[in-house]
Amino acid sequence: MHVAPGVSRVFCFIAMAKTIAIQGGYGAFHEIAAHHYFKDEEISILPRNTFRDMVTTLKDRQCDFGIMAIENSLAGSIIPNYNLIINTSMHITGEIYLRIKQNLVAMPGVTIPDLKEVYSHPMAILQCQDYFDSLPGIRLIESMDTAMSAEEIAQNKLMDTGAISSKMAANKYGLDILAESIETNKKNYTRFLILSENGVEIPKAQVNKASIFFTVAHKFGSLSKIISIISYYEINLAKIQSMPIPGKDWEYMFYVDVEINDFDMYKRALEAISPFTPSLGILGEYKKGESVIE
Repeated sequence: MHVAPGVSRVFCFIAMAKTIAIQGGYGAFHEIAAHHYFKDEEISILPRNTFRDMVTTLKDRQCDFGIMAIENSLAGSIIPNYNLIINTSMHITGEIYLRIKQNLVAMPGVTIPDLKEVYSHPMAILQCQDYFDSLPGIRLIESMDTAMSAEEIAQNKLMDTGAISSKMAANKYGLDILAESIETNKKNYTRFLILSENGVEIPKAQVNKASIFFTVAHKFGSLSKIISIISYYEINLAKIQSMPIPGKDWEYMFYVDVEINDFDMYKRALEAISPFTPSLGILGEYKKGESVIE
């Protein structure tokens, strides 16, 4: 590049926004969680209909990160999502716990007595079941996503249909909130995992949590041996989730979250349990997530 005499070179570096793939539409809780997790960075949201679509988008390098709900404090674990992570090359680079506030939303002017049907994701319906038990005239219908349900009502101007969604979705699609915070338990949290396939690694000094998986044969004491070894190395077991192995009767895959105080002790624990399992893998080593409110 030619620079005129006396003119200094000025280089301008423009930070590119990270693209975050989510399951659901704009205004979904996945988007809210993404904005909290990447709060100090510029991001763009890439909606996908299903979790499998989101994982495929990440595998194809169409985004920088994916975000995936993995468990809810009321409705429990989303088992298929464990298999999606284990059976692909995804790895976990972070997590965040989002306090979920579910809202009954509808077109402007619609009242609760006008509603015949309410659509939402099955997990959202489970979280609000007690509220709708008091409204027996409303039929609850499972849909693909909370935000997409809100969007469909707005697009089709459905005057007898409501949705369970976030405030963000209601505002985005111009819907009224008929009832706020209708979830059964007000300590309703969903844990979201941050997924990557681009070689992102967390500095070891920041790692204080890990997600691993292993298999055990259907033999007496198989699992207890591994748990005992983990305990011996002073590794705190934060969660354990069992999943049957397809095609292998009474054999199980275990997904385990451990909290780490000493990284070297954690690595030694993995070495110690490896002889007792035919399959052992690390899904991610990352910093324990914080809890945030929507």
